[in-house]
Amino acid sequence: MKVNELTVEQLKTLIQEAVEEKLQELLGDPDQGLELREDIKERLEQSLTAVRGGDWGIPVEQVAKEIGLDWK
Repeated sequence: MKVNELTVEQLKTLIQEAVEEKLQELLGDPDQGLELREDIKERLEQSLTAVRGGDWGIPVEQVAKEIGLDWK
């Protein structure tokens, strides 16, 4: 089928699919398909456990102050 034979809706769909494909190509996850190292998995699990237990870590205001930023 040629472009000039498409309906307006078919053309819109074709363009939308092309744009989505290109955006996925440009913005997709560059780490997709890679495996996490065991030490990173352990740190993520520890972090999730801490958060679930109510420990949200260091407040952003404190971190900003420690590195000399004015956090508002």
